[in-house]
Amino acid sequence: MNEFSEGMTQEGAAQLEAAKKVMLAKVLDKAAMERLGRVRLANPSLAMQLEAYLLQLSQSGQLKEQINDEKLRKILDVVTEKKRATKIKRK
Repeated sequence: MNEFSEGMTQEGAAQLEAAKKVMLAKVLDKAAMERLGRVRLANPSLAMQLEAYLLQLSQSGQLKEQINDEKLRKILDVVTEKKRATKIKRK
């Protein structure tokens, strides 16, 4: 029984990943998809955060057109800006 439920979890995860790829392909143009792939190779956690943000924008209807590479770079800047803003305290 445990192996069956484990298999369903893997199958469900694969279906979810496939659905996510389809939605991202609708939202991003070819150059932006390539950039997202490079981000995924360099920083998988950042890529996951970016994908979640893009899917949220898409599902809420805030995206009116496909995102090109230029727009994706701007979104990346916004997402990574929070990480760059570190406070240094001196004694």
